[in-house]
Amino acid sequence: MAILTADKEIRLDKFLSEKIDIPRNQILDLIKKGAVKVNKKEAKKGGIKLKNGDIIEYEILKPEIKKEKKVNFDIPVLYEDDDLLVINKPPGIVVHPAPSVKEATVVDWLKEKGFNLSNIAGEERYGIVHRIDKETSGALVIAKNNKTHEFLSEQLKDKSMGRYYIFLLNHPLKEPVCVNKPIGRNPKNRLKMAIIKGAREAMTLFVPIEENLTAAKLFTGRTHQIRIHLHSIGRYILGDKIYGKKEQNIPRVMLHARELYFTHPSGKKLSIIAPMFNDFKKLLKGIDNEKINNLSRYFTDYNRLCKPDTK
Repeated sequence: MAILTADKEIRLDKFLSEKIDIPRNQILDLIKKGAVKVNKKEAKKGGIKLKNGDIIEYEILKPEIKKEKKVNFDIPVLYEDDDLLVINKPPGIVVHPAPSVKEATVVDWLKEKGFNLSNIAGEERYGIVHRIDKETSGALVIAKNNKTHEFLSEQLKDKSMGRYYIFLLNHPLKEPVCVNKPIGRNPKNRLKMAIIKGAREAMTLFVPIEENLTAAKLFTGRTHQIRIHLHSIGRYILGDKIYGKKEQNIPRVMLHARELYFTHPSGKKLSIIAPMFNDFKKLLKGIDNEKINNLSRYFTDYNRLCKPDTK
């Protein structure tokens, strides 16, 4: 256990939060699990008033590594260092556990592999900074510690982190278009989303690449945003049987998070490309990979279509 000495009168939880730079709720979790002692006695609550000279012992607990569900898949790692990793999530895998999820998730895979993970979002979401839908494939960043998690979360909020998506449409778009329409839960079907007046703002920029291959940049992050906005302009992604044609022989929504960009805690700008999976590549009809590398170039001339301007 690590040892600290109180240098003033202060609450235990506040003192530890300041000294070891992790959120107060995580300190309270350590106390609850018996990982904090004051003057050799186990602390029972965070509100204990420390006095100058009190000895505090604490232990940072690692996420419990336990195999609750059988993991029968592997996930490609695109980038890894001491602070984070970026994975290429295959289609058909849920990102994190939930009461309705019976199968193994990305989080289960991360635990089985023994990665150090942030726990700021709770034990069901170890390391998970953001998510993508089960059927969607592509780039996903995972935080290995709480400091990195908070650093990346701030970028999600200020839109300096983002992803470029590629997908296959039922009919090609003739020209780039920005869709700025609010999205909320469909009142007639709680499993679906819909354009709802007065709901949360949602903005997406769509740029055609070649034939029915299209790219999208999200200016907000709503559930099913790309699919809902396409539906509003008379398009749908191949394989989408919820917002598109139900009679399709394509087994999943052909939506892929191709490129992820963000700032590393070191200050370095990163842009990571996630290779397409075979089911997606088979439907590309010979389109050259070079056309979907460095997707940002497709949006440089069209970001102006979406107001207000964002990073």
